[in-house]
Amino acid sequence: MPEKVFQGRPVIAGTLPPTAAVVSRQGVNTLASFQKSALMHKKTVICSDQNNSDLYNKNLTGVALCLPQTIGSTTGGMVLFAACAMGITPAAMLFSQPIDSLAAAGVILSDVWTENTIVAVDSLGDEFLQYVQDGMMLAVSEDGKVTVA
Repeated sequence: MPEKVFQGRPVIAGTLPPTAAVVSRQGVNTLASFQKSALMHKKTVICSDQNNSDLYNKNLTGVALCLPQTIGSTTGGMVLFAACAMGITPAAMLFSQPIDSLAAAGVILSDVWTENTIVAVDSLGDEFLQYVQDGMMLAVSEDGKVTVA
């Protein structure tokens, strides 16, 4: 399969070397996904959201998490911030839609208040989320280009 490039908007700009994709075609509930691993002080996050069949029981740490948006309660941003402070977040969050306020709060707070950063790119489009599959290698550049190999 040839390389394909998608242009998004960098929310938290950064570069990401080729990293394995983990894909959710539905909204990601950060509290339900991260809470169990974070509360148990695990070194990795294994998705505990039984309502997300795309992610349930998958490792979310250090991956390129591809999703439309996050969903759930207003604690979502703080959950991302806490997970980032613990060093157990995805390396990147790549949104097909414009980033939602909960995820924006989490990635911005993490970038400002922790030593860790989640590269975040939004508005990659529906075609991005239809094209990318689990395990594909994704690279991100500062300008919001996501290259799928």
